[in-house]
Amino acid sequence: MIDILQLLQDIWGIFNPFVEVAILFYIIYTLLYFLRGSRGSHILAGIVTAMICMTIISDWAEFEVLSWLLDTLWSMVAIMLIVIFQPELRRAFAQLGSTTSFTSDRKEKKKETLNEVVIAVENMAKTKTGALIVFERQIKMDSIINSSVSLNAKLNSLLIESIFFHNSPLHDGAIIIKKDTISAGHAILPLSQDQTLIRTLGTRHRAAIGITEETDAVALVVSEETGSISIACRGRLKRKIPSDKLLRYLSTLVLSGQEGSFKSIFGTMAENDERAAFGFTRTSLPEE
Repeated sequence: MIDILQLLQDIWGIFNPFVEVAILFYIIYTLLYFLRGSRGSHILAGIVTAMICMTIISDWAEFEVLSWLLDTLWSMVAIMLIVIFQPELRRAFAQLGSTTSFTSDRKEKKKETLNEVVIAVENMAKTKTGALIVFERQIKMDSIINSSVSLNAKLNSLLIESIFFHNSPLHDGAIIIKKDTISAGHAILPLSQDQTLIRTLGTRHRAAIGITEETDAVALVVSEETGSISIACRGRLKRKIPSDKLLRYLSTLVLSGQEGSFKSIFGTMAENDERAAFGFTRTSLPEE
């Protein structure tokens, strides 16, 4: 028994420094994460930089009094942090205490985002304002975002409608939504090369299918010809989405990230009806 305890102590002696460094790293990282972008962070950076420079100089020049004073100040850094970052620390502890509701808060924010999108889409459908909205999911779209107009704006319905207003300089192309933010506008998406689609669909719908062929994104289209609403996912397109079902469909695809077949998401239908609903018939009229 004593040998086992001694062995455990020896093992702990080996891993003790690594555990200590990991704990310190986590504390420092968490502190910097919560203080990022705050006004106090600039104050802290200035104070720490000045104290480091003065410490180096005093040690090199052997200033005993100054070195003693700096050692005293370093011991007071913790108190300085509490005083300077009191609002930020209060926010951090409040968030730490509400970790149980963190997941539900994220879902609520996503639902609010989808509600704003649905409101905008319904209004644009009534006025036959063409629109193309893409929801980024697991696969990143950085290459497209970097070549688009960076927005990084908090999403709301009025902003979406303003972007796609026919006189807006950003109305051509798509907007890309990441979480609750409009990340980019005037995004040029790859077009589907399916020859059947080229004959039956317009540019917006082909772009919606094209981006969902290359990524796991969900694309939402409003036709400026008919005002009809369509959803694209996994290279498939569901057209003529009723307004009262739009939120439910988007929630299923964007919130839950359902990985079943596209057909199962929208309900079971006969093969002929499915092809007609997805716009793959040659008699379909082109839509932009």
